[in-house]
Amino acid sequence: MATKALTAENFNETIESNDIVIIDFWAEWCGPCKQFGPIFEKVSEEYPDIAFVKVNTEEQRDLAGHFQIQSIPTVIIFREGIGIFQQPGMLPEDGLKDIIEQVKALDMDKVREEVEKEQSQNQQ
Repeated sequence: MATKALTAENFNETIESNDIVIIDFWAEWCGPCKQFGPIFEKVSEEYPDIAFVKVNTEEQRDLAGHFQIQSIPTVIIFREGIGIFQQPGMLPEDGLKDIIEQVKALDMDKVREEVEKEQSQNQQ
């Protein structure tokens, strides 16, 4: 599956309708983003079951602000609607694939338990 643009308008639908969503926050003027773009695109072709989406931080300032993006490129990964990974900086191809395999191997029941536990502690 080729990469698609992610916007504030299609964000919720994209997160809710895909098991795994990998977001690349980037900008046209960003050198490392231009280097990472082809890697992101190539890896997206190897994982057709995963949604690979890109957020242009210049055009989607509200979305970038929501995620407190301060450095680009930044990769954020959602699984089953839960944000489980965020890393600024360019990833090498092998590094991105390794993270994807780790995300796929996660026990999401345990992740949900941890999220609920954290949320209940924050409410106290």
